[in-house]
Amino acid sequence: MKTGETELEMVRRHVRQGAEQVAKQRALVTRLRVDGLSVEEAEALLFIFEDLQRQHEAHLAKVEGKAGQPG
Repeated sequence: MKTGETELEMVRRHVRQGAEQVAKQRALVTRLRVDGLSVEEAEALLFIFEDLQRQHEAHLAKVEGKAGQPG
């Protein structure tokens, strides 16, 4: 965590950063495909990024759920 950052803020940051990475990787796959180049490795990495993003989003839902419950 960054200094002064709550767990919720950290998880939200991870979700934002993950979404950016997924978008960049999708764009790369598209560029490679348009250029007639192999996309196998880029698609495999995209699959990993998408899986990580789902994990980040699930973590966010869990943390937001905890934050909304009386302590």
